[in-house]
Amino acid sequence: MNENLLRPVAIAGAGLGIASIFLPWAYGPRILDDMTYYFGPSFLQVCYALLAVVALACLVAHFFLDRMSWFARVIAWNDAAKAASLGAVGYAIAVIIAIAVGGGGLINVEPGGWLALGGGALAAVSWFLPASKAPIFERLRCPKWVQILAIAAVMAVLLFAAAFALNQSEADGFLVFAVFLGAAIFTFHATGFFGWLSLAAANNRKVLVISAFTVAFAFPFTQNGSDANMSVAAQVLTFAATAIGLNIVVGLVGLLDLGYIAFLGAGAFTAAVMSKSVFATLSVDLPFPVVALISGTVAALFGLLIGTPTLRVSGDYLAIVTLAFGEIFRITMINLDGTDGPNITHGSNGVPSIPNLDFFGFDFGQSHEIFGIQIGRFSNYYWLLLLVIGLIILVFANLNHSRIGRGWVAIREDEMAAESMGVNTFGLKLLAFAGGAFLAGVAGSVKAYTDTSVSPDQYVFLESAFLLAAVVLGGMGTIMGVLIGATLLKLLPEKLRYFEDYRLLLFGALMVVMMRFRPEGIIADERRQLEFHDTDEELAEEVEEDLTTHHAHLNADKELP
Repeated sequence: MNENLLRPVAIAGAGLGIASIFLPWAYGPRILDDMTYYFGPSFLQVCYALLAVVALACLVAHFFLDRMSWFARVIAWNDAAKAASLGAVGYAIAVIIAIAVGGGGLINVEPGGWLALGGGALAAVSWFLPASKAPIFERLRCPKWVQILAIAAVMAVLLFAAAFALNQSEADGFLVFAVFLGAAIFTFHATGFFGWLSLAAANNRKVLVISAFTVAFAFPFTQNGSDANMSVAAQVLTFAATAIGLNIVVGLVGLLDLGYIAFLGAGAFTAAVMSKSVFATLSVDLPFPVVALISGTVAALFGLLIGTPTLRVSGDYLAIVTLAFGEIFRITMINLDGTDGPNITHGSNGVPSIPNLDFFGFDFGQSHEIFGIQIGRFSNYYWLLLLVIGLIILVFANLNHSRIGRGWVAIREDEMAAESMGVNTFGLKLLAFAGGAFLAGVAGSVKAYTDTSVSPDQYVFLESAFLLAAVVLGGMGTIMGVLIGATLLKLLPEKLRYFEDYRLLLFGALMVVMMRFRPEGIIADERRQLEFHDTDEELAEEVEEDLTTHHAHLNADKELP
């Protein structure tokens, strides 16, 4: 089709989409976030307008900058317009479905909603525009202060997005906002911004780490003392810390472990029986750091126990053995009830009424007021888990970049070749099993106090499957990927209780889509990406080019005074 005709139509559609937010989209005020006002757009309507504004700006920019070769290639203007307009259409469809479900029919959709859908559809004709030339955005050299400001801005946006998403009590609002986030990520990826941001993050790793932990530390201040939301956040951190430990076994060494939840349970039960609960079976009074170390050690011993006789097998056989170990652990904890075995765990009842931690006079069970904001019990444990996960990430990162980590990767690539080169494959695999189990045990010790009770039914096979899925979905061998995967798989079931009967179906569909279109995970390192796309010459050249650019930037920064 004629580009001179398509572009004005797409621009008009984007303009109509922007105008639609000044009209009501829904009939009832209780649907989503009250979209019933004229000239008073709600936040979710503004989210749609942002996508339409980006589409309009990119369409207009390409028209005026087309003859200015350098500016025309800074951003893939046409590709960004396509992504934004398609995102606007998807977002409008999601909103209309939410209004129809929440209000009881499409009759509750006001003209503004249909105008948003129509405007987005007209803007989506930009899909037929010619593809943009490869953007040079990600290769732009910027001063360090610009890179640092960009990292800080992205972290601030992430903090706001996480706070808003967690504050959505209804599934429809959460899903609509999730669609917007997906569309926004899709659009920014098309511009080349993420490529530039990854280089900026690589050049300013310390700033990135400090910013990330600052944002994570500030998160409880955005929840207005909500214990419900902070309980979910604490569960996410526990799940993520455990998944990072599993990432050593699966992501670095390539061993399929289907019973990893047992190590988390070993740490939790150890902390529980050593607690001051009236149901605890060991009369000890130790500081929590000592209890955490003992819990990790006990879990590591379990790792050595299961690893020593079984790590000489691999593949499906190892998966079956670890699956059996997870079930053996759970049944053993049930049998330690004083009837079938010694009374250590009280059987299926577990150890309830675990008192809150009292560390150097700080009672984790008491609410505290900081900067005029009420900080509840789960916020206290959230900060403790944040410290634990920080230590776990530090251990994982150092192991990954050490000789041990290189040995693990060699085993994953080709165990026979690694062994022929003198690598102690059995010893390194055993160390991975024990090390990952230790990290899970430490996380389990905090989980025992956070949940105030430990019982065997918390550590079933399905939890191991979710942990493994978090590693695969996020990106095996990476830290950020596993954090994202763990957050998605722990947060989505909590926020989508409306779809309780279909949660596993939705989860399975998500995994199928990921395995089809991005098997290396959401965040994948270059090596893993090439493993899954070894026949894709274009991707191989792209990854090689990214690595060359990245190393060139690092070397240039080192030469700066």
